[in-house]
Amino acid sequence: MTRTVVIIGAGIGAEHLAGYAALPDLFKVKAICDLDTARAGTVAAKYEGTEVVSDLAAVLADPEVDIVDVCLPPHLHYRTCVAALEAGKHVVCEKPLVASLAEAEALAQKTQETGRQVFPVFQYRYGLGTAQLHALIDAGLAGRCYAGSLETHWDRPASYYDVAWRGTWATEGGGALLGHAIHIHDLLPSILGPVARVHAELGTRVNRIEVEDCAALAIRMESGALITSSVTLGCAENISRLRLMFEGFTVESDHAPYAPAAKAWTFTARAPTTQDQIDAVLAEVGEVRPWFAGMFEAMADALDGRGGREVTLEDGRRSLEFVTACYHSSRTGQAVDLPLNESHPLKGGWLPK
Repeated sequence: MTRTVVIIGAGIGAEHLAGYAALPDLFKVKAICDLDTARAGTVAAKYEGTEVVSDLAAVLADPEVDIVDVCLPPHLHYRTCVAALEAGKHVVCEKPLVASLAEAEALAQKTQETGRQVFPVFQYRYGLGTAQLHALIDAGLAGRCYAGSLETHWDRPASYYDVAWRGTWATEGGGALLGHAIHIHDLLPSILGPVARVHAELGTRVNRIEVEDCAALAIRMESGALITSSVTLGCAENISRLRLMFEGFTVESDHAPYAPAAKAWTFTARAPTTQDQIDAVLAEVGEVRPWFAGMFEAMADALDGRGGREVTLEDGRRSLEFVTACYHSSRTGQAVDLPLNESHPLKGGWLPK
């Protein structure tokens, strides 16, 4: 079944369009909707049949549209998702999904009322590297994860914040923790299961902005695995890296900042597991669609009743719960246990008073 998509926002929406274009049997992108029609036209011109429109209301009223893909600044996500659901559309929404746990729960209620689904964007999950790791886990070669480290070390100079909505609490909603490291922090529990506790130290050290651009996190997983996460927007290059020490091997991801799972990962055997055992499993991992194409393919399977690989609304809510815990930890100086209770003081949002 081919579903018709309209992308709202031509910034990161350009990468989304490329992902859909790789799946012509599953999706048709009818249009890009953006107030900056010149920018949208530059993107749409690369793909035959993709129109440019500027009226969101007209998109929502179009009965041909099955999916609305929201690629707007963060402060516009919640209202746009709700409007699309009420119009009878399924929704794809860029990170951060919404601005609080309360909004995430309200969005979940709206999906129940409308019978439509919301798919948050976490493209790090998809690619050869993650497929290799899951194959080794499924083969019984991993065992327990002891410890690991995450790195989101990117370069964001002052000019990055020339875009008006970036760098402020009111419009971006948060800094490097919310808009950059959120991807690798989603990838971690997709591999190891839920987070049980986090202690966060946040700082603004690189640029003159309102929100954090550096972070150091100590994370305990429910499994007992101990993880550190280092985040900065002041690196001389752009690197995303995941390194996990399992009983049976140590794995290190590729370092590509925006698609670290797209290429093969490095697996080093630890006795009694042998490298020959690992290599035999890896040899059986076939071609895997990476990045946005992989995510959209999994979404199509879910909409066709073959779910299991898709990013769910609950995944998006859980990522915001982790962000909430980090902001609370940073402000109180205390470790925070997850899941958060219903009366948590930041459930309605983490923006400073």
